[in-house]
Amino acid sequence: MLLWFSGSFDCWAVADQDNSRRNIRWKLALGQVEKSEEDQLTPKEKKIDQSLDKLYPSQRAGGLSGKRNISAQWMGEIRSLFPTPVIRILQRDALEKFGIKKLLSQPSFLDQIEPDVGMIATILAAKDSLSPGALQSARILVRRLANQVEKNLKFKLVSRISGIRNNRQKIFNPHHREIDWHLTIRSNLKNFQPQVKTIIPEKIIGHPRSKNKSQKIIILVDQSASMTESFIYAGILGSILASISSLKTHLVIFDTEVVDLTEYLNDPVELLFRGQLGGGTNIQKALRYAMELSHATSDQCFILLISDLFEGALPDMLYDVVKEILNHENKMISLLALDDQGKPAYDRVVAKNLADLGVPGFGCTPELFPDVIAAALNQEDLGRFAS
Repeated sequence: MLLWFSGSFDCWAVADQDNSRRNIRWKLALGQVEKSEEDQLTPKEKKIDQSLDKLYPSQRAGGLSGKRNISAQWMGEIRSLFPTPVIRILQRDALEKFGIKKLLSQPSFLDQIEPDVGMIATILAAKDSLSPGALQSARILVRRLANQVEKNLKFKLVSRISGIRNNRQKIFNPHHREIDWHLTIRSNLKNFQPQVKTIIPEKIIGHPRSKNKSQKIIILVDQSASMTESFIYAGILGSILASISSLKTHLVIFDTEVVDLTEYLNDPVELLFRGQLGGGTNIQKALRYAMELSHATSDQCFILLISDLFEGALPDMLYDVVKEILNHENKMISLLALDDQGKPAYDRVVAKNLADLGVPGFGCTPELFPDVIAAALNQEDLGRFAS
């Protein structure tokens, strides 16, 4: 409960800062408000106490909460009481405590749930045991998360990869992807209109972009349990990459076996449900499959390995296939994690040896992914990411 309190203190802090009010708030956060103290709670604090006590019941006798059944109404209440990061924690704990199957079997929950990658990881891990109705509800939540990620990142990802901007050359009739907004704003500050609080530009300035030549990108995704969030983001971002005409995108998942999911890139939900999370890891086997794909055409090939590098086969076999890939003029990088933290737990020995061979490895957040992949495809220095 302390985690909730520290994250949402600013949402319900009251002006009265005397010791008695401070003590009440701490007791409320820790679930230790006595029945005799409930009259000192404000109406909003009482709602908070009721909502939290349903999920984290306190040991006190009596109490405000009544029945401790999670309902769609409860899901709606917490959205009005807590900030988004706290809502996600509460939703995830509710799914774990009361059962995914039970909650997903009630359609009234769907409109109230705000999915995050942790929740979707939990759902995907249990997908094989869901009823048809619960499975349909799960697909709706996965679709909602995919739409959120696309809304936040698609424009940036597509615009970064669509071409290299030539900053030395200016143009005054730029396409929207070519506009230099900082330069345009600076050049038109004299046209600021205080009445409407905006700038009316006389001229829009941009830089031309060169078209990227056709490239093949092969995304290899480790689907071991530790890489679940990375698998989810890779599936959604891979679907966006597949929509870029200058790229021929392949997405391959692996554990001890290799499965090519390229045909499902047009539907990230179907792609994610095709994964089988957990199992062992055979990276060199996946890389050999990628090498076969790279030989199939004459296009320049870029291999993106998303794995924590805990190899189940002999490491020397892994290094041998990496050398062979690089000897055929292919490019390769390793993302040790693709998740919201971007701070991986990984095999440092394997990562160092791959780096010595010319395959840099680093953690990456989804927000940083467009910059990383664009720099890699354009053969820019990746040192700033690796550091």
